[in-house]
Amino acid sequence: METETSCFEMSEMLATFLASTSVLEEAWRLCSIANTAFPGAYLVEQIGSVAYVAFSGRQMDAGSDQSSRNLVPLDAEGAGLFAPLCRHSEAEEPLKVHNGMLKLFLSTYPSLQIRIGALMGKVKSIVITGQSIGGTTASLSALWLLCLLQSLSSPMSTVLCITFGSPLLGNEALHRSILRERWGGNFCHIVSKHDIMPRLLFAEVVNHISEVQTLLNFWHWCMASPHVNVTDVSSQLPEDLKDTIFHCVLKDLELLSQAEEPSESLFRPFGSYVFCCQEGAICVENATSVIKMMYLMMATGSPSSSIEDHLKYGDYVAKVSKQFLMARNFDEEGLPDSSYEAGVALALQSSELTDKERKEVAIMAKDCLQMAQNDHKPNLTAASLAIKLSKIVPFRAEIEWYKACCDEADDQLGYYDSFKLKGSSARREARVNLNRHKLAGFWNSVIHMLENNKLPHDFDTRAKWINASQSYKLLVEPLDIADYYRTGMHLEHGHYIEHGRERRYETFDKWWRNRSVPEEENKRSKFASLTQDSCFWARVEEAREWLDNVRSESDVAKRHELWQKIDLFEMYARKLIQNKEVSKDVLAKNSSFSRWMEEWKLLKSQVQQFPPWFPDFVDGEVVP
Repeated sequence: METETSCFEMSEMLATFLASTSVLEEAWRLCSIANTAFPGAYLVEQIGSVAYVAFSGRQMDAGSDQSSRNLVPLDAEGAGLFAPLCRHSEAEEPLKVHNGMLKLFLSTYPSLQIRIGALMGKVKSIVITGQSIGGTTASLSALWLLCLLQSLSSPMSTVLCITFGSPLLGNEALHRSILRERWGGNFCHIVSKHDIMPRLLFAEVVNHISEVQTLLNFWHWCMASPHVNVTDVSSQLPEDLKDTIFHCVLKDLELLSQAEEPSESLFRPFGSYVFCCQEGAICVENATSVIKMMYLMMATGSPSSSIEDHLKYGDYVAKVSKQFLMARNFDEEGLPDSSYEAGVALALQSSELTDKERKEVAIMAKDCLQMAQNDHKPNLTAASLAIKLSKIVPFRAEIEWYKACCDEADDQLGYYDSFKLKGSSARREARVNLNRHKLAGFWNSVIHMLENNKLPHDFDTRAKWINASQSYKLLVEPLDIADYYRTGMHLEHGHYIEHGRERRYETFDKWWRNRSVPEEENKRSKFASLTQDSCFWARVEEAREWLDNVRSESDVAKRHELWQKIDLFEMYARKLIQNKEVSKDVLAKNSSFSRWMEEWKLLKSQVQQFPPWFPDFVDGEVVP
């Protein structure tokens, strides 16, 4: 029997944190103030060591017309503010966000940048919040701040974004990138049971723009008058308007909830979704389960409740804070057989989807929640991965044996050049090449699981995996570089570091840089077993090209630039050697690096001895 904690218990931990602290209530209080007193703007308030930034939900003309409903590329339209998030290969779908919402964020960015900058170093946490359209602006603001902190390598504040009834923001690519950066846990979206606003962009409402605008104006008026009776004033909206929008959204949401694969062109939820109702709340992280729960909950509502629920978050927040931890009893069907079944049953009670008159909805909801639970067993997945790691040890050991043989071989080529020259033509090298691909497959699967939120949130900070990935990178990446240049890929795509390096290595670089264990300051007494710069041989290959070009280049300025590049590489290599951060294969007599050094020394001596041959150089320097 699997003993891992149910995902609902873990999700309830998130909801319990919000309900048992003042964070959720403070966030809603400030959202209410922003809605009433700061239309089209935001307010900032510091409470102890926590700063709150609350965006007003009354953002006029945001996405109400057809043009501003378009998705636009975030890297092209985001003014470079989201660069860390937008790193993706050319084969991947670009990150796209709602055009109108991005314009709203960019209009507030100049002042927001100043206000956030003033908080740096003064607070431990920043909570960015907003209701309705203000919630989407809050999400973009949180993404910008996370990108900023990452680019600064800042150990500063924890960032938490809490939205209330917020519409969707971007596409599947945005969802994947947020998972890839491990930022899903920074976003908590509060959604009431029937609220149509978080579901609105799932539907094709192009033919109902005027109805949507009327609905937005109604909500804005109610937000400005928080003490009005919502039920009374909602009756003033035309019934046909309510019916049209409700059934349009419900129909498209039903189709989407039944789809097996997400479409790249559709909006896609990200982060955790806390669904609130009179009985309590449940928290779901799996995007597919979020969509299904949105449909199932909305299906139990009515056109009027879907509009009124958007204005009742204050009531739901109060109920969650007061009642979420209340003990619940199981019905007459008896106690579930396992803690997992108990978690599902409690989640169903919290969702109010156990109505016996709607048995088919209850069954679908149970299946949906079970799918979310089965999809999220990070600790079990990590434990299974550790077993798989032990099973690939023989592949790594064979490559280590191969390196030792190459380093001691009579040809004195060394590890890198032996594999580059022989490739997979020889039996021994063919075996090494096969192991190289097997190890790459394993580590690519690790990255895939991590980016899809299937591993614990602290997985990339665990010493076991940081050290294992670093050792793999130092051992195997030189072989990848050798294969890249042996097969002529550099001639087709460009040099390895910029055009051929696998993303897994960049990820492992990031893990190593961010590790909490400080680097040892003790100097090495002997050369490293593996060169500590896994891209060293790629730098050698570039230096070889520079050396060839400097001999033939006729343009003085270009020749000077090449000479400087060669000088810088030589200094870098000498520093590595002096610190004994290279393996002895680098210094092998016939290695690419040793041969390059001989050619470089020869060229410099020719410059000194025969200046007429190099009229632009004096004492190794370029002169006009």
